[in-house]
Amino acid sequence: MAKRGKKFREAAAKVDRAKNYSPEEAVALAKELAFASFDETVELHIRLGVDPRHADQQVRDVVVLPHGLGKTVRVLVFAQGEDAAVAREAGADIVADDDEMLKKIQDGWTDFDVAIATPTMMSKVGRLGRVLGPRGLMPNPKAGTVVPGEDLPNAIREAKAGRVEFRVDKTANLHVPIGKVSFEPQQLLDNMAVLMQAVRKARPAAAKGAYIRRVTLSTTMGPGIRVDVAKARMMEPSA
Repeated sequence: MAKRGKKFREAAAKVDRAKNYSPEEAVALAKELAFASFDETVELHIRLGVDPRHADQQVRDVVVLPHGLGKTVRVLVFAQGEDAAVAREAGADIVADDDEMLKKIQDGWTDFDVAIATPTMMSKVGRLGRVLGPRGLMPNPKAGTVVPGEDLPNAIREAKAGRVEFRVDKTANLHVPIGKVSFEPQQLLDNMAVLMQAVRKARPAAAKGAYIRRVTLSTTMGPGIRVDVAKARMMEPSA
């Protein structure tokens, strides 16, 4: 195991590992302990009572965080003809509408954060799976990133506003950003509440027993802070 730095050890020493903090306490402590020279991302890690090996226990959905993620999101849209024009007018940063751009991506270029495609482009986009898939950039209908032309403006707007996809990993955990350390506490709490609501709604029918088993808050460089599951589960965003 890699040796932790002095600043991390000092921050970790201020976290009571036996305590389940309220969401408000956890957010305040995470902000207090952030020590990096950059604006760290605040992340929520959720342990679920599902078995990801079974198709009927997958947990995957998207959620639009009310206060965004605190970063500029570069959106690429795979579209042609009138749909490409709609995408440009709606604010897409890049429109991949020709073979030259497709070849550029196939060669490894991925200087964008979200990829959206129209259904008619998926036959071409599918060939880019080896590049887009491992980076989590492959358009997918379930994630709301494969949409008809008339829905492009809304999809682009949501992506730029803080649309986040969450998906359970092989260890039954979710790892989801909810903002930046520079956010106001209430902004982080609102984002956290909306995410928790979305996770609850995404519960598979096949899941048995306790569904949300552990919730941990952390910053990019900081230690994990365990959050009281019952209080996190009942969170609601402010009006």
